[in-house]
Amino acid sequence: MKEKVTEVLQSIYDPEIPVNIWELGFIYKLEVNENNDVYILMTLTAPNCPVAETLPTEVETKVKEIPGVGNVTVELTFEPAWDTEMMSESAKIELNLLY
Repeated sequence: MKEKVTEVLQSIYDPEIPVNIWELGFIYKLEVNENNDVYILMTLTAPNCPVAETLPTEVETKVKEIPGVGNVTVELTFEPAWDTEMMSESAKIELNLLY
């Protein structure tokens, strides 16, 4: 189930950055218990990010659509603060941050 959730997270994009939220490093924690309940601790680029109200809801909605998933809890945090070092190497390449 964790792999299915990861696949869904890789299909969700921050509308301002052409990279998915998984590769951006927005997902701090992903847990799936024996009942297939999902807990996601995530962040955004900044607390005043324009998608602060909508992106966590989109994550919850899309994960709930996975067949067999139980309860879904998405928690938003800004500790630690997100920075570009949290991005995957492929995301950095995509955004021309690696030379």
